[in-house]
Amino acid sequence: LGTAKDVTLGPTAIMSLLVSSYAFHEPVYAVLLAFLSGCIQLAMGLLHLGFLLDFISCPVIKGFTSAASVTISFNQIKNILGLQGIPRQFFLQVYETLRRIGETRSQGWSCCCACPFLRLGRPRQPGFPPPAVPPTALGSRQVFTVALSAAARNALVVLFAGLVAYSFQVMGSQPLTLTGSIPQGLPAFRLPRFSMAAPNGTIPFRSMVEDMGVGLAVVPLMGLLETIAIAKAFALQNDYRIDPNQELLAMGFANVLGSFVSSYPITGSFGRTAVNAQSGVCTPAGGLVTGALVLLSLAYLTSLFYYIPKAALAAVIISAVVPMFDAGIFRTLWRVKRLDLVPLCVTFLLCFWEVQYGIVAGVLVSGILLLYSIARPPIKVLEGDVLLVQPGSSLYFPAIECLRDTVCSYALAASPPRSVILDCRHISSIDYTVVAGLAELLQELRKHGLSLAFCSLQDPVLQVLLSADLEGFQHFPSQEEA
Repeated sequence: LGTAKDVTLGPTAIMSLLVSSYAFHEPVYAVLLAFLSGCIQLAMGLLHLGFLLDFISCPVIKGFTSAASVTISFNQIKNILGLQGIPRQFFLQVYETLRRIGETRSQGWSCCCACPFLRLGRPRQPGFPPPAVPPTALGSRQVFTVALSAAARNALVVLFAGLVAYSFQVMGSQPLTLTGSIPQGLPAFRLPRFSMAAPNGTIPFRSMVEDMGVGLAVVPLMGLLETIAIAKAFALQNDYRIDPNQELLAMGFANVLGSFVSSYPITGSFGRTAVNAQSGVCTPAGGLVTGALVLLSLAYLTSLFYYIPKAALAAVIISAVVPMFDAGIFRTLWRVKRLDLVPLCVTFLLCFWEVQYGIVAGVLVSGILLLYSIARPPIKVLEGDVLLVQPGSSLYFPAIECLRDTVCSYALAASPPRSVILDCRHISSIDYTVVAGLAELLQELRKHGLSLAFCSLQDPVLQVLLSADLEGFQHFPSQEEA
């Protein structure tokens, strides 16, 4: 139901950790949390609150995707090397992997090499480089075979690795670490439980909601933030637009309907989304194909998944997420606007600790920089018989003190003190705090025998100032008289 063709929703490590904090390791709480989170996300979508997500800037998205690419890739290294018991936290992963490097078994390097090789034959799409082999050099049947192989390269790698593992199993030796047994069958379709049996009686719905507390806000918002960040990252890379309100509705429906089949809250998965995008999906309807295959696999094919090597799955994920690391963005922002490196670096570094902290910190830093530019607009001052003061943008309440200080410092410091003309050609709107500040500025200049005149007033600003009935405003000269 969403507009992002690449995004794949599902359980993620981040959401699992959040749910475990607010569901108290009780499945009933987790399923109810999914239902309530979906309702909150649906309400946000129906109220068109998706505009709030426009405050996620491009540097924040780039920092998130680059850090996620590194963390997800390194998280799969343990499967490539055949290591067990590696912790999830990134810094502990690095430490444990390096400490136990002598125990490694290189199982998946061939798979890692095969995925990029098969990608060379991929047909050209918008935003992608041309294929390595020109189609004109091949026949139509060969072109179709190469294109099909390239599109299905992830499945081919997994299938081939599974056949190799099965061959080892038949011969009686198994050097590979396998996926293992997966339960077969589909979950029952039923309403989530709105109460829970306990040793001392029944916990009612109201008590369950009170127990989850702030989790009812944190879980849906963090799930939404992660999904939109992923959607914007892939939309930016593949040159298409997303509708945040539609994504809200899609996530809400997914969580509500998921709760009917005993799902806990879900969100966008960076790794699965990267695999989806690299596989060549073209529309959101690809989710129908993926969902149908998952249902069929759960019903009939789980016994075959036993033989899939973990190294093969890790290689597919690594080859999908590595291209998302954008090393050039640091150089680009250094040339374009160096201040944008601040939210980028904050997001990038904190995402190695926890992804949700990195995204939130990046959004906050971007917001602070935005507010600072509003509070300190560029003000041009031209000196002459009178001072001409020209603000470079609209005036809002954080900026009025800066304007007053600038006007007073120039007007009163001059010898002799000079009157001021305020050029308002770039001011399209003002608020009450600005009007009150201008009234105080008028009084302060009048105490020193100086006047403040306005010129180039736009109609909305003029109407506001006339409505405010500022003392002495009617005596100011017009633009022509100035």
